[in-house]
Amino acid sequence: MKSEETILFLDTTLRDGEQTSGVSFTDQEKLSIAKLLLEDLAVDRIEIASALVSMGELEGARKITQWAEKKNMLDRIEILGFVDDDRSINWIRNAGGEVLNLLCKGSAKHCTYQLKKTRQEHVGDIHRVLDKAGQSSLRVHIYLEDWSNGIQEDPDYVHFMVDQLKDHSVSRFMLPDTLGILNHQNAYTLCKQMIEWFPDVAFDFHGHNDYDLSVANIYEAIRAGIRCIHTTLNGLGERAGNTPLSSAVAVIKDHLQLHTNIKEENLYAVCKIVESYSGIRIPQNKPVIGESVFTQTSGIHADGDQKHNLYHNKLSPERFNRKRQYALGKLAGKASLKQNLDELGIELDSESLRIVTQRINELGDRKETVTKEDLPYIIADVLDTKQREEKIQIINYSLSVAAGLNSVATLRLRIEGKEYEQSASGDGQYDAFMRALYTIYDRLGKPIAKLVDYTVTIPPGGKTDALCHTAITWELNGKRFTTIGLDSDQAIAAIKATTKMLNLLEFQQ
Repeated sequence: MKSEETILFLDTTLRDGEQTSGVSFTDQEKLSIAKLLLEDLAVDRIEIASALVSMGELEGARKITQWAEKKNMLDRIEILGFVDDDRSINWIRNAGGEVLNLLCKGSAKHCTYQLKKTRQEHVGDIHRVLDKAGQSSLRVHIYLEDWSNGIQEDPDYVHFMVDQLKDHSVSRFMLPDTLGILNHQNAYTLCKQMIEWFPDVAFDFHGHNDYDLSVANIYEAIRAGIRCIHTTLNGLGERAGNTPLSSAVAVIKDHLQLHTNIKEENLYAVCKIVESYSGIRIPQNKPVIGESVFTQTSGIHADGDQKHNLYHNKLSPERFNRKRQYALGKLAGKASLKQNLDELGIELDSESLRIVTQRINELGDRKETVTKEDLPYIIADVLDTKQREEKIQIINYSLSVAAGLNSVATLRLRIEGKEYEQSASGDGQYDAFMRALYTIYDRLGKPIAKLVDYTVTIPPGGKTDALCHTAITWELNGKRFTTIGLDSDQAIAAIKATTKMLNLLEFQQ
């Protein structure tokens, strides 16, 4: 392969990705994701909707096409349609679209048992749709649904379909592994077969991840000669999802040494926004975009990083606008601790470093989570020094909840010896607490961090009195940090994490 070749992407987060169980994007969220895909990530093409689904789907598609037309990007917007005479064509035209991705049957079994038609009858129906699409000035791509089964069970059917349609104003043929059945060996063989049969046809490959092989399959599809692949953000999609865009970008660049137009430095930020919109959490260890994938847990690895980057690979966090981190737990060594202390501007002598490391290991053995922000407290405790005075103290609070009413919180806060009291209502006890806190800080003109993420974890099998582990991520002046609270009451655990945040801000100032 030539290194200057560019692999194109069609992202289908807004169509196939929305088929994830429990995921439904609002119109505004769809527009936001479309902008992120086309502008922030520079994805080549996006599929935004399925025709005829609902009025909401129509309005969402229309918002995107209107925006894209103003940006001269309308030719990069595509909509799924069906072999239904001109119904899908009219819907797409009404939505402002210019490209029809026509869903056709790519296997003899689907044609026979779902449509109850012969291949000749199906092709005849498709020709009529193609003629009407041409009259409506729509560009057409064809999805050969269930192609991966079709080419293995009856390759003559697949050959017949492409042969009958390729000269009938079809710009691209899209080869879906609809049920995610392919592996890296037959993905290569079958894609190669299509290219050898039809060397002048432009093919896309559309993978699903049922066997966790979708990234390996796009790798082999590209090796076979495919030059456009389909992905979704965060691997969203029906069942086990689709090929994750983030993983595909890394594999194409690092393993195939091929170029893409994707702005990889924006991937993490965009994926986190889509995580928020979808409500589907990105796994901590998901390649490229997981929270812990650039975190060294072993003390040996942290030590090696200080000695000529012995444990680094091509996936440097800086490529994705991220930072390498060093976990604090039972496997942490002095090198891991020192990396975190350096970021806090704290220096310890070698004996103190040893003692603090030992305490962190003990906490890890008890399955307690330790963050960088916990270190000042741990150091003060284990070195038997005078406990650092907390400038911000929550003296008292009252939280109430009642059916059909907003929750109410009353908070009394001591800041450098002076006490302040405030009440507020909110959507839940913690929201009411935070509103009261923000009111006090606004009145005093003091800076306070913005909450950007909130997770609660209860051990599997936990009872009603189980300890809640609450981790809150904050942001101030472009910097993010996490504080943790532990309590059997979720709201109190969150308040403990918030108190840590307030004192850390004072400590840093």
